[in-house]
Amino acid sequence: MNHATPAALLHRLTATGTSRRLERALLVVAAAALLGGGIARLLDAPGLADVFWALGTVAAVVPAVWWVLAGLRRGQAGVDLIAVLALGGTLAVGEYLAGALIALMLATGRTLEDAAQHRASHDLRALLEHAPRSAQRRTGAELATVPLAQVAVGDLLVVRPGDVVPVDGRVESDAAVLDESVLTGEAGQVERLRGAPVRSGVVNAGGAFEMRATATAQDSTYAQIVRLAQQAGAESAPVVRLADRYAVWFVPLTVVVAGLAWLISGSAVRAVAVLVVATPCPLLLAAPVAIVSGLSRASRLGVIVRDGGALENLGRARTLLLDKTGTLTRGRPRVLDVTAAPGLEPAHVLRLAASLDQYSPHVLAQAIVDTAGERGLELTVPTDVTEEPGRGPTGTVDGRRVFVGRLAPGTARPDWARAVDNRALLDGAAVAWLTLDGELAGAVLLRDPVRHDAPRTLRQLRSAGIRRLLMLTGDRAAPAREVAAVLGLDDVRAELTPRDKVAVVRAEREHAVTVMVGDGVNDAPALAAADIGVAMGARGSTASSEAADVVLTTDRVDRLADAVTLAQRARRIAVQSALGGMLMSLVAMAAAAAGLLPPAVGALLQEAIDVAVILNALRALRVDQGVRPALTPVAEALVHRFADEHHDLQDVLDAVRDAADRLSDTGGPAALTAVEETHRLLVERLLPHEHAEERELYPALAPTLGGPEATATMSRAHTEIERLSRRIATHIELARSAGRLAPEQLDDLRSCLYGLNTVLRLHFTQEEENYFSLAP
Repeated sequence: MNHATPAALLHRLTATGTSRRLERALLVVAAAALLGGGIARLLDAPGLADVFWALGTVAAVVPAVWWVLAGLRRGQAGVDLIAVLALGGTLAVGEYLAGALIALMLATGRTLEDAAQHRASHDLRALLEHAPRSAQRRTGAELATVPLAQVAVGDLLVVRPGDVVPVDGRVESDAAVLDESVLTGEAGQVERLRGAPVRSGVVNAGGAFEMRATATAQDSTYAQIVRLAQQAGAESAPVVRLADRYAVWFVPLTVVVAGLAWLISGSAVRAVAVLVVATPCPLLLAAPVAIVSGLSRASRLGVIVRDGGALENLGRARTLLLDKTGTLTRGRPRVLDVTAAPGLEPAHVLRLAASLDQYSPHVLAQAIVDTAGERGLELTVPTDVTEEPGRGPTGTVDGRRVFVGRLAPGTARPDWARAVDNRALLDGAAVAWLTLDGELAGAVLLRDPVRHDAPRTLRQLRSAGIRRLLMLTGDRAAPAREVAAVLGLDDVRAELTPRDKVAVVRAEREHAVTVMVGDGVNDAPALAAADIGVAMGARGSTASSEAADVVLTTDRVDRLADAVTLAQRARRIAVQSALGGMLMSLVAMAAAAAGLLPPAVGALLQEAIDVAVILNALRALRVDQGVRPALTPVAEALVHRFADEHHDLQDVLDAVRDAADRLSDTGGPAALTAVEETHRLLVERLLPHEHAEERELYPALAPTLGGPEATATMSRAHTEIERLSRRIATHIELARSAGRLAPEQLDDLRSCLYGLNTVLRLHFTQEEENYFSLAP
């Protein structure tokens, strides 16, 4: 495929200047002729007035004929033909005022439609104007400006304050402050630390920083968006072709009605009046205005749609197929739980594992290190580190020989380790075992979590008319079924190859317009096979983005629901504008045929109809508040604050479960100590968090969610959390007075701890899905 450069594409977008000048010149001439004739009529010079109006009419005939011929060359029987007949008819019967009004209407409609498309394509144009042309490359101590095409993978680049990041790469400085709104649609600045990926097209909002290129300009994020913009509008949307089909019967119908009016009444003026009111020059252009407006509105939300046809098809979609990893799930494993052998603490196990895993490139190792950092654990630099491929690293940490990874087959497991195996099987989790000096000491369970915004997204999609939701994945059946059950999907197909995915897509297309959503190279064939392919382009592969019709440039799956809602709205407005305008024209034609509308009055009426439908089509540019509830700045800040606290409180949830696990039939001192420590964490950290949510977060969210009743269920969970915490405190007081946990306390205390752990995890998940997913 021949991909134009941003400069060439921008030139094409602005190459309509000659046509625009012609339309504006016609508007000036038509308006001057109409005004001159009006002044002459006021001065009682009807002959001079007719000359002015006739000149205005003639001035419009030539470009109108040109537009008709241009449409015929493209295979389009446009309604401009009616304008030519009407202009000629007014000259023939001497209705010069009507001819001048048609000329003004024609020029006004063309100018208005051009301005509408210019405004609607503003965001795509802004993307192209924003595209970088060069980069600052450092070679040793030398800094040189080089063309973007000369940047190679591995080059060290310097991004100065205010510069656009030229290619995809990784931050080499301590930190970079970036404005990513061009790609994500989200206002505000983000900080990327050393080693973090950075995408081309974002703006350096802080000081200068260095980055290492990981892709060439052609393969970078911004180049993909430019290629999408290159194709945007290249194909007529089906709804636009539908408008052309309307013209196929509308033009002959107009001619027939005009002929009958002349034949029955014997008046050629009535025939001209019919032609005048049936002159919807910009009328059927209202459909593409609505579609292009929808494209523009979507781009502001970080949704790049390849063309109008894709947007129109997205609005008709009824089946949605989704890849699992990276689409419904984060695509990055996270620590689910940490289990310690008797006598050790989970935090100690996590610290040792993370200290050793600092030197491992494995994706699970990175997740363990990240979790330890989130929990504020101080890591030790390991020594004598070796790693066996497929198993894990071994090294010395704090003077002890530590191994993290997969156990050798046949390794004996104590009871607590067998419980870990069982839980991993039930939760579909991977296990990283920790050994100290050859003895099993703990385990870290990891799982690729469901995106917090996925449940809300799927609910919105069902509300938008998606009837069938399926998950396609190459993963094992057990974890796939669990994700499908959590999200309420209609079906799940697991252990699929790329060829299998294509077969499923083709089978679903036989029943409904089908959307496929994915992010990996293996998803590209399925994206290409679907009616509409949607790529998670923020972290997805170039191949998937190239094969897709829609790219989500921000790593949020809820933008898919926004895109479907916008597509449906744009399509609805397009059809409404075209059909509504044509219906009004038909009514006016009937009145004109009956002699109720003289040509001049009919021309004014048609002008009003045309302006009305184009303005209606421009509604697709407006923000639709129904896309997603809008948070106030205060509520958004609170959401981010409490979301961060959720991460910090994961160790408290682990402590609650660990204390329940440690309770034995005799309730020894170690069990009581664990329960006391857990209660301390509840009182000092968890309960203040819940109280702050009740006082600050929920009142701030209530207006957005529809009132205090919307958070009532969550408030009830707070009450249950506090009740269980008080019950645990009562058990501790009883144990202290007796010097130990009494046997009759164990069942109820264990029930309280397990119940509290369950309520907390469910409560955290509900808040993250229903509330925290609202914030950018």
